[in-house]
Amino acid sequence: MTLWEPLTVGSMQLPHRLAMAPMTRDRSRPDGVPTELNVEYYRQRASMALIVTEGTQPSADGQGYLLTPGIHTDAQVAGWREVTDAVHDAGGRIVAQLMHTGRIAHPDNTPHGRQPVAPSAVRPAGVMFTASGPQEMPTPRALTTAEVPGVVQEYRHAASAAIAAGFDGVEVHGANGYLVHQFLSDNANQRTDAYGGSIAHRIRFAVEVVSAVADEIGAERTGLRISPSNPYNDIVETDPHGLYSALLAALAPMDLAYLHLMHSGDEELLHDLRRAWPTALLLNRAGADLDARVADLDAGRADVITVGAMALANPDLPARVRAGAPLNAPDPGTFYGGDHRGYTDYPTLEEATSRAR
Repeated sequence: MTLWEPLTVGSMQLPHRLAMAPMTRDRSRPDGVPTELNVEYYRQRASMALIVTEGTQPSADGQGYLLTPGIHTDAQVAGWREVTDAVHDAGGRIVAQLMHTGRIAHPDNTPHGRQPVAPSAVRPAGVMFTASGPQEMPTPRALTTAEVPGVVQEYRHAASAAIAAGFDGVEVHGANGYLVHQFLSDNANQRTDAYGGSIAHRIRFAVEVVSAVADEIGAERTGLRISPSNPYNDIVETDPHGLYSALLAALAPMDLAYLHLMHSGDEELLHDLRRAWPTALLLNRAGADLDARVADLDAGRADVITVGAMALANPDLPARVRAGAPLNAPDPGTFYGGDHRGYTDYPTLEEATSRAR
């Protein structure tokens, strides 16, 4: 079975091909510093082939949700160093996902209380959970052309900070309706400058961000996550085939460590992107069972599979899968915020067996 074959991904040596997808858990300190609880959570899951962290803001303006971590201050770097040390001591590998939420934000969730920034002043549909309850997301402030290079530099600085914190690499979040994806989209990006309009212009921000990160820390430590045709967070893409073919054509010469694809069900597009991408492809087939995901590996549609809720609820997931053991069921009621419950208290197979005796 391909699942248990080792693989080199960029500068990382993976012992198998079952990796942990990024999952927002809203359990950091208000200043974006990881806690001891976060250290334990990631340490428990170090047997995954690779851990991709929860979305981590590259700047103060990049925060959209409550209690999400950052990677742009000295205190945040120190907090993440405790996480990476714990994962490495347990034999794991971990990359930081850089997530600027753009317009998917509310000022009440940030230390500075500023209006969110985005490609254009287009308010997203939906509400944002805040400490005072759900609130409509405000209309964001459109970044000026002169400001965009500064945002690119925020990603560069955060990538450098991630390496200083001991991460094995960085994943740029270009999916799920956040800032990079907003620039790619047809509806969130209404710009008429060099960052909007044609596909060639709409991919420019993504290419500049990834290029800056790769230049700062090395292409072999740089990945990108995309989610073609995913309407999450009020995103519209009228020509995903043309858009992502152009994006991959621009990025392929960089020889990045990997592309992390969140699959929406368009099998033709998956085939085309698999064929176009020259290095490792990490595939997240959301909602599929493990057998279907392993079939992607065996058929060559992916080099690594990433799972979210399965890894959340099963800190020793590779051991359980190898043993053919039953899996813990995830508790959606404890996904976001809270304490150790539904976070670090899911039992391992060994613990569950011991309790049953």
